[in-house]
Formats: sequence, structure tokens, C-alpha cells
Amino acid sequence: MACALSILLKGLGNKLAFVDVDEGKLKGETTTLQHGSPSIKMPNIVSSKDYSVTAKSNLVIITAGVPAKGETCLDIVQRNVIIFKLIISSITQCNPQHKLIVVSNLVDIVTYVSWKLSVFPQNRVIGSGCNLDTPRFCFFTGKRLDIHSESCHRWILGQHRDSSIRV
Repeated sequence: MACALSILLKGLGNKLAFVDVDEGKLKGETTTLQHGSPSIKMPNIVSSKDYSVTAKSNLVIITAGVPAKGETCLDIVQRNVIIFKLIISSITQCNPQHKLIVVSNLVDIVTYVSWKLSVFPQNRVIGSGCNLDTPRFCFFTGKRLDIHSESCHRWILGQHRDSSIRV
């Protein structure tokens, strides 16, 4: 939803399409965004369980995956790779020319898997990497030091999660 809200607030397109297997969640989130869309200048917000709703997209953001509570990185990767094997072919059939951004866990590995499965050039498959980890680290550092997170100049480097380095 953070990706969707950012796209909406910046007016980065004329259509926003969601695909999810959980129809209840999908309908709820889509309806909420549709109700707010007149004030954010993107009236065309659609959703479906069918990937065809994404046809002719310039950009597809994948946030698919299974929650990671108490699992090892290997467990998460194995389960998410199975999911990606199912969805990448559907996405690429509907959108043979799009760019792909992967935000799922473990992002570096599933981005690589997405690139291999999609057969797209490297520059069309991008992983979010530590782009969320770094601001999260600054937020918690700021909270602990009782300062605003914008005053924290810290970074998370390396592979997301267990292998990352805090500087």
C-alpha cells in the first residue's frame, strides 16, 4: 500500500491496477483508494485476481510473498520462489514491455529469480534492496536518541535482512 499511495500522491500514472489472491483484502484496499482518488487525481483504480487487469502497464511492482514470522531466510526464499514461479509468467504475458520492481522478501534473491524467469534485460528488473531498511534504521535510531529521523545519517548496506550491515 505504501507503493500505491506514493504513486497516487505523486500522480505518476493514469491507472493503478492491483492483483491479489485474497479477494476480500483486495476489494477493501481498492475501495479505500477509489474513495480517496478524486482528491489525488487518479480516478482509474482497478483490481482483480486475473493478471489481465495489468495489461499495457509500464511498470509492475511485485509485493507478493508469504509472511516471515519465525522462519529462516532459506524458508522464506524457498516459499517465495515457488510463488514467483507462478506469477512471473502471468505478469510477463500481460506486459511484455514493462519494467518490474520487486519489493518482496528476500528481495535480492527473488529479484534475481524474477529476472531469470521473465527473460527481461537486467535494466528492466529492479529490486528495492535496502531502500526501506535504511529509513527504518534512521527512524529507530532517531526514536532512541530522541531526535528527528532526518537528522540521522545512517545506512543499511548489503543484502536485505540477515546479511545486512548497519553503518
